Amino acid sequence: MNAKQNEVLQIFIDSGAFLTGHFILRSGLHSEHFFQCAKVGEDLAKITRLATLLIEKLGPIDCDTILAPAMGGLVIGQEVSRQLGKRYLFAEKVDNRLVLRRNFTIHPGEKVLVVEDVITRGGRAQEAIEIVNQSGGKVVALAVLVDRSNGSAHFDVPFTSLLEMSFPTYEPNKVPEHLQKFLRRSLGVKFESFNLFTYFTI
Repeated sequence: MNAKQNEVLQIFIDSGAFLTGHFILRSGLHSEHFFQCAKVGEDLAKITRLATLLIEKLGPIDCDTILAPAMGGLVIGQEVSRQLGKRYLFAEKVDNRLVLRRNFTIHPGEKVLVVEDVITRGGRAQEAIEIVNQSGGKVVALAVLVDRSNGSAHFDVPFTSLLEMSFPTYEPNKVPEHLQKFLRRSLGVKFESFNLFTYFTI
């Protein structure tokens, strides 16, 4: 990793946002690692720095609006919007699909930057892109803090991430034995807002 990627990772570690254990991700895959980006959001100075680095990596970007998927993209999306001086919208889940609510509207021809925290399969980011397309807008880029897809997530728009971290993920029926044992002797805690189960050792 280069110096800026090391800085990003250190921000996650210092914030207690880079977790190890047994996690069921939003994608339904199991993993031994999880980025809890909301922990970084407890310190707005760190969010400000991450947004600055993300904007620097994006380079010159011509957009009218920032769109962030709730919940994970909310804080970083708003800070990117603030630094760029652009309009900010967020999409939220209704019946397990992202939609625009609260009289938010994307106009035909509107240029939109989609900002997300972490992607594994990229399903939520893709839903946000589809919202823009269906509204007649144009997605100029997708920007994320952490790409943990190991190259498996593909989008029909320019894609930028601050940090690429590839950890093994497992289908529910292919969880390795050491994780199965870990699960059986661990405490399960459900985080409703993140739609995942996290298993910590006790």
